[in-house]
Amino acid sequence: MILKVMTYNIHHGVGTDKQLDLSRIAEVIEKSDADIIGLNEVDKHFSKRSNYEDQISFLANELHMNKAFAPSVSLKTNASSSSKRQYGNALLSRYPIIYQEVFHFNFISGLVEGRSLLDTSVEINNKPIKVYVTHLSVNPYLHHLQTSYMKQVIHKKSQPVVMMGDWNMRPGSRGWKKIHHTYKDVWYETNHRRGYTFPSHHPRLRLDYIFVNRKMEIIEAEVVKHLPQASDHLPLRAQLRI
Repeated sequence: MILKVMTYNIHHGVGTDKQLDLSRIAEVIEKSDADIIGLNEVDKHFSKRSNYEDQISFLANELHMNKAFAPSVSLKTNASSSSKRQYGNALLSRYPIIYQEVFHFNFISGLVEGRSLLDTSVEINNKPIKVYVTHLSVNPYLHHLQTSYMKQVIHKKSQPVVMMGDWNMRPGSRGWKKIHHTYKDVWYETNHRRGYTFPSHHPRLRLDYIFVNRKMEIIEAEVVKHLPQASDHLPLRAQLRI
């Protein structure tokens, strides 16, 4: 079976033109024709910057997809929002999401950086695949703790596995090697080009990744360039065979 997956840091819907416009994000996702989409920097009633909107519910309704959300930061309600104010990672799926759990990266007592891992199971043709979405730290030490933890959590899964998100690392770095030792980087396996995803207006860094285990065959990978002004990142899309 062919499965199309995509990772996209949506910058809480604010584009490079400083305009808040979730409809552009929805259009990018729709045009990609992806079945499963991992999202970073998603607001849920968070603040004025996103008009206190539940962004993942908006996108799920607009695209007629199932959703899961993992808060990385949670704030108390205020006069502008009667709901818990949250910011984090999310998943959209054409297929049923049959399990979801959130792992918070709170490794150092007293330090709450606001990073998390969304752990889900998606049912495809009555069989589950594991899908993880994360957004890792730019701090080298915290990044090391986070990648080590993820490798431990996801180690030796028997079912197909997809891990994706904004990993804030370079290809060939220590963190990349740690993950790539066990999991395949879809871009590295299929392309000799650079695959830059950031910044969207003039990409010169590859920060966004999709990793899969040996249960998944990589057919192709591409950087999606439709409406680059919609976010400060470009999405990365992969076509896989289960």
